[in-house]
Amino acid sequence: MKKIDQLVVPDHIKRGIEAGEGSGGDSAYNANSRSSSKAKFSKDHVDVINQMFAEFELAYHNQYHKAFPDEGTLNLAKKYWLTSLAAFLPELVLAATRELVHKQPFLPTIANVVDSCKSGVALFGLPSAHDAYLEACRMPAPKAVQNWSHSAVYMAGKATGWFELANQAEGKIFPLFEYHYAQLVQRVLHGEELTVNIPTPLPETVDIPLSAKENQSHLQALKDSLKIV
Repeated sequence: MKKIDQLVVPDHIKRGIEAGEGSGGDSAYNANSRSSSKAKFSKDHVDVINQMFAEFELAYHNQYHKAFPDEGTLNLAKKYWLTSLAAFLPELVLAATRELVHKQPFLPTIANVVDSCKSGVALFGLPSAHDAYLEACRMPAPKAVQNWSHSAVYMAGKATGWFELANQAEGKIFPLFEYHYAQLVQRVLHGEELTVNIPTPLPETVDIPLSAKENQSHLQALKDSLKIV
């Protein structure tokens, strides 16, 4: 997992979940179907859940201890949160959690964190769909070498078609762009790194090999200039 500033998680919060342990049933938010009835969780996901609860305890002390009055309740809650949030990148879960902590005075619910993760594209440097559309429409050619806000914007524009973006009305072409962009956003949120393949520029001059007849003519001209018989 990408290095994130972390609190020292107290031992009483660390207890209860471990990497590799699972829970029956699939997460409703997991884009990948699980063949096993017992989900497996990475150490990064477990660490993030522990980190999340440690920060909840600091930020919402009284509410936290009212919601989780004993170790059994806390451990059960952490397992449930882990199952519900396992579909999202650990970095996104923690960033979304901290965003909520900074904004709301009440202890967040799982639904709050899930919604924050789903709408958390800005946390990964991704513009909104409409801002991405405007960027794709306004970016000059050659498109591949421009400084895009995110590779997903370029790739969505390319998939939609540069000619179509330039010539069709927004009401007609934006839904298609939005569809391609949403697919790319999901790939980013699930950990894929998108890269733009920049084509090799053509040389300013192109050397064309001479024909045998032209070579012979050049050779004869050289002999004549040097007065070679």
